[in-house]
Amino acid sequence: MDRITLKAYAKINLGLDVTGRLPNGYHTVKMIMQTLGICDEVTLEKTAKGIHITTDSAELPNNEDNLMWRAAALMQQTYRIPGGVLIHLVKNIPIAAGMAGGSTDAAAVMRGMNLLYDLNIPKEELMTLAVSIGADVPYCILGGTALAEGIGEELTSLPPMPACYLLVAKPDINVSTKYVYEHLDKAQALQHPDIDGIVSSIKNQDINGVLSRLGNVLETVTVPAYPVINTLKEEMLRLGAEGTLMSGSGPTVFGIFRDLPSAESAYIQLKQEKLAKQIFVTTPVQTI
Repeated sequence: MDRITLKAYAKINLGLDVTGRLPNGYHTVKMIMQTLGICDEVTLEKTAKGIHITTDSAELPNNEDNLMWRAAALMQQTYRIPGGVLIHLVKNIPIAAGMAGGSTDAAAVMRGMNLLYDLNIPKEELMTLAVSIGADVPYCILGGTALAEGIGEELTSLPPMPACYLLVAKPDINVSTKYVYEHLDKAQALQHPDIDGIVSSIKNQDINGVLSRLGNVLETVTVPAYPVINTLKEEMLRLGAEGTLMSGSGPTVFGIFRDLPSAESAYIQLKQEKLAKQIFVTTPVQTI
């Protein structure tokens, strides 16, 4: 095999809690991760040597500042891969959106090089290695529905999320994850979501239980700083969503609908209101 194209799926958080802070400055978390049908396309091609990146997005670097480059270098160094790789990215996932767009592309590169060079590395080994690139990368290798703990790298697979449709909207702003976590430490009276309750609801396939427990402690910081996030949440509810939440550190907002016509109708209306730059209707994805 000399060339391979993989889908790199986005994620949302059905629940996100921050449980503490480590001496090295990293925050410990407890969150429910869910893969979505929104995806980038990552094509890898064998070359004689080096790492080369091309992309259809002018916003992304094509050097070692790109997580895909770091992922390829890590695979080369760890497994003494003799050749190089040309990586081409078709970007569909919103950038700096709280949807793990960079992490999922890096995960796709690791999975792709494993296949391209017939390394036969188990998924679990790739996930352990991936922590050094970023806390979300191991989950992006795993995919599906999962409980994430530690700094995000301690993962427990869960049954599939109850069937539903999601309206996903990213407003035309970028949020600094560093800013959010720094200001979270100063925030008062945090409302911690019921992560264990969400886990139980997923295991019982109880969509109402999931909807009633959606929560993201990072909204405490991001929503006051960027009011459009709350505006989007309120508008999605008005348009028929049965639950809404900000994903990650934001600014992406998603709304959960039980049927496709309702989600599509809300999509059309939200598009007309121009509250968000990028809007999608999608579904949960369990296997990658």
